[in-house]
Amino acid sequence: MIAFAGSPLDRADHIRSDPDALAGLMNWKARLLRLDGLLPSYDAATGEIGWGTLAEVAEDGELVFLGLLDGKACFAAVPGEGADGPAYAQPQVWQAMQVLSPSDLALYGGARSLVDWHARHRFCARCGSGTRLAKGGWQRDCIQCGAQHFPRTDPVTIMLVEHGDRLLLGRQPRFPPRIFSALAGFVEPGETIEEAVAREVFEEAGVRVRDVQYIASQPWPFPSQLMIGCHSVAEDDAITIDTTELEEARWFTRAELEAARAAGAEGNGDLIFPRSYAIASHLVNWWLDR
Repeated sequence: MIAFAGSPLDRADHIRSDPDALAGLMNWKARLLRLDGLLPSYDAATGEIGWGTLAEVAEDGELVFLGLLDGKACFAAVPGEGADGPAYAQPQVWQAMQVLSPSDLALYGGARSLVDWHARHRFCARCGSGTRLAKGGWQRDCIQCGAQHFPRTDPVTIMLVEHGDRLLLGRQPRFPPRIFSALAGFVEPGETIEEAVAREVFEEAGVRVRDVQYIASQPWPFPSQLMIGCHSVAEDDAITIDTTELEEARWFTRAELEAARAAGAEGNGDLIFPRSYAIASHLVNWWLDR
């Protein structure tokens, strides 16, 4: 399963829209997802995510309704501040990703995206006035002009580029040594997924691609993205790197990728296979195994 996918929650939209039904669930039976700011609280020995009760929430705190789990209402508290830096600068996040079960990781990822959005959208983008939580936390309403704001997800294409039974992978300067991954970039307004793939590959590596095919997607809660995994075919193998985006880009043969996958975390030669929690790993595995 792809990391952060497969949440066990029933999102229960019918309850979000019913204030009386939602209020009726906010009792001693309800569960509070314990977060340290935006970091998950969990038992390091068992890998189980931490739950508390609504009694732990400050009187003036904002609560987001996550959904139902085993018939119990689940909530998360909005932190005082949203994310103040990139996820890769927080080693605790990566540690949790290694420990949490797939279902708990998916649950945490959705909650993190939602409460982070609330923490960073306390003012109206239309008039600048304050906003208040609505629809169980799946909306914010401006207290002055009435504008409605909704949690957003930013679409990002991440793509395999194939040429002559080789794959084009790149690395950004922030990557740990020897780790290469699929090229990726945000979908811009007015673009299709196919157009975004072609534009991003050309901008980052100077390669023209065709025959774009959707493979799989992954919710990525840093802060709130949907990674859209694709495969494409390169017109030629000449590479011109945009050094503002990439530190290096190379063509890797099937044999090189097979060897790196078999070597695990240590990698093979100058290549470490993409990390298992990243959709790039799923995409390269798909390509090798098909």
